[in-house]
Amino acid sequence: MRGLTLIPAGLSLDFISRKKLFFAFSAFIVISSIALYSVKGLSYGIDFKGGILMEIQTTDGPADIGTMRKTLSSLNLGDVSLQEFGAPNEILITVQSQDGGEKAQGAAVEKIKDALGANIEYRRTEYVGPKVSDELLLDGIYAVGAAIFAILLYVWFRFEWQFGLGAVVALVHDVISTIGIFALLGMEFNLTTVAAVLTIAGYSINDTVVVFDRVRENLRRYKTQPLPELLNRSINETLSRTIMTSFTTLLALFALYSLGGEVIRGFSFAMIWGIIIGTYSSICLAVPVLLYLNIQRRGGAAGNADDKEQEATA
Repeated sequence: MRGLTLIPAGLSLDFISRKKLFFAFSAFIVISSIALYSVKGLSYGIDFKGGILMEIQTTDGPADIGTMRKTLSSLNLGDVSLQEFGAPNEILITVQSQDGGEKAQGAAVEKIKDALGANIEYRRTEYVGPKVSDELLLDGIYAVGAAIFAILLYVWFRFEWQFGLGAVVALVHDVISTIGIFALLGMEFNLTTVAAVLTIAGYSINDTVVVFDRVRENLRRYKTQPLPELLNRSINETLSRTIMTSFTTLLALFALYSLGGEVIRGFSFAMIWGIIIGTYSSICLAVPVLLYLNIQRRGGAAGNADDKEQEATA
């Protein structure tokens, strides 16, 4: 009985000859993402912009979000948003931070409770102040930056500095493109999204290291094979593993996105995008970049006859 095969055995795709196309596409994604962030910005969640968060449940059937939104908008509390939170009778209310400190936030919460009336169960009420939200945003930026720097050091020590630089180019591409897609779609960007970005970085570097390991192995085995051919060989030899891993991970993430509810929908979406763009960057960006970084062949030069003999037994 044969198992599932997404990539046929013996496939030999020429990725390296299309490197300029890949670079142009990646540059377009990065520039567009930066432009979208500059023009539209991100829709920061309460974690980063501060405010009041209330999770409520209606006890007399599905909630009428339209009526609730109209009622709360008339309270003059500033920006108020409502969204279904897992079930038709569960609503998540976010209100912008009120001037006047904790007393003002408490007064706003009471106004909301009075306006909504009876038949409402208040399951959670939280307040995040501006100072805390600024600190959380900075901590998120530091966390992503520290993760990328640590990955650079790891790949540098495991391979060479050229491999580390290639991996970081792919990671920065993945992070910026994730920010860009959130800016484009106007999805909420919060601490959960930062966690997704860090997870994407770890997943992407795992794919990249697998390909880099095969590149290093082939550099020792085929000492006179032209570098573009060797890089293509390395990608194709690991392609089945890369695609199968990404495919099975995406199956779980699509289920999580569809059935996991509103709480983790942003995380699931970020992960889905990250797996797709991370797989692309590991294959089409990190490896072709090595052509321009003067990677060294260890162990001296061997003759063509040695290469042919090694290739025959590989």
